[in-house]
Amino acid sequence: MSIAELFVLAVGLSMDAFAVSICKGLSLKKISFQHMAAAGVWFGGFQALMPAIGYFLGSFFADMVTKCAHWIAFVLLLFIGGNMIKESFGKEEELDGNMTVKVMLLLAVATSIDALAVGVSFAFLKVNIVLAVMFIGIVTFVCSAVGVKIGSIFGSKYKAKAELAGGIILILIGMKILLDGLGIL
Repeated sequence: MSIAELFVLAVGLSMDAFAVSICKGLSLKKISFQHMAAAGVWFGGFQALMPAIGYFLGSFFADMVTKCAHWIAFVLLLFIGGNMIKESFGKEEELDGNMTVKVMLLLAVATSIDALAVGVSFAFLKVNIVLAVMFIGIVTFVCSAVGVKIGSIFGSKYKAKAELAGGIILILIGMKILLDGLGIL
């Protein structure tokens, strides 16, 4: 996986965290650098942790399914992207400005479950996991911190568009992996 592909994947994965960060920014009366950094650390940290966990879980099975790895990666990314697109058309979620450890932990886990599945696909694709995890974490940190600021300025009108874009990006990456695996690209 090239750096450009990894960047696009990281942006796609960060869209859930970005959307939640926008809502956090909207719900906070007055934001500070600490709010932005907290969102970045929580969401970026979990977006980095989950693919690492998925990678190590997937590594146990990678040798058994190498012949169909591109199909597995495609199905996982199609499923994740499809869910993100579906959520983008769903009901607006109500979020408050609460940034306690309990709330942020739950949100961080909820927004990074898709990254766990991506990590499993990384094992099948023999991706440099250290580079991928660092890249995903940093991109999500920046997107989340910026999302809090954007939310405080513009509100939640871009949340659905961010989720839609993230879902489309993940599906396109899945299609590229499939076409590469089939020898078409």
